[in-house]
Amino acid sequence: MRLGVIAAAAAALLASVSAQAPVQAQSQVQAPASDWRAVAPENLLVIDTSKGRILVELMPVAAPAHAERIRTLANQGFYDGLKFHRVIPDFMAQTGDPQGTGEGGSELPDLKAEFSFRRGRDAGFVAVPNAGQGVRGLVGGILPVETQPDAQMMVTADFKVGAHGLFCPGVLGMARAGSPDSANSQFFLMMGDRDQLNGVYTAFGRVVSGLDVVNKLNKGSDAEDGKVANPDVMTKVRMASALPESERPTVRVLNPASAAFAERIAATRTARGGGFTICDVQPVTEVVGG
Repeated sequence: MRLGVIAAAAAALLASVSAQAPVQAQSQVQAPASDWRAVAPENLLVIDTSKGRILVELMPVAAPAHAERIRTLANQGFYDGLKFHRVIPDFMAQTGDPQGTGEGGSELPDLKAEFSFRRGRDAGFVAVPNAGQGVRGLVGGILPVETQPDAQMMVTADFKVGAHGLFCPGVLGMARAGSPDSANSQFFLMMGDRDQLNGVYTAFGRVVSGLDVVNKLNKGSDAEDGKVANPDVMTKVRMASALPESERPTVRVLNPASAAFAERIAATRTARGGGFTICDVQPVTEVVGG
């Protein structure tokens, strides 16, 4: 059984490469302390690779079982030494297979699909106007989602509405085979945007530092299959909460409802013109220590 983003769809997906490479906003933003949110150490995935460090914030609100699986395997040391075995330019970099072939997984049971979730007002959602069809915005300042409007909460039994993550640059997704319930240990980090994955793969986090490292990973020579002849490896992977405090990075994320973030969105919208979408909106983050 092949655990991975389905290869048969890759060629079609490559036709939708973004015209502009994403630039992650590692900021020198002047904004009051109240406009920033600290990333919880138990949700900050620290991936040290042969090309540098990648920091990913997990979003348990979107997929609690998937977030817990990553935490468990990372803190067991399961991912240490594993390869980025499949890397397709302007698409994604996939890893997490102990066999390094795309066929393997952990000894833990496969996960039930978490392609969508119920969003409450406490999820920290901020809509980004004119960012594509439907109501689109960011949860927690990092995860791009498409969702029902807040007004619908008044007519639902749980006072929540449906939402699903969008596969934009930097988004963390869980790889799987043909069955929706076949995700296990393999995950991928997006380098481009792919609408075709939305709602059919689990999106549950985003790179908050090191998107440039993801883009520097050795690529596969076959644009459809993406198998890498000389793959980069993850030398060590842990949740920040499992690291000694002296080695623990601290990340803060700018509130997308803040005036400073609104200025970033406006500038990006002007630069992109009619092609502007939610995938052009990168989180604004700052990293301290570690």
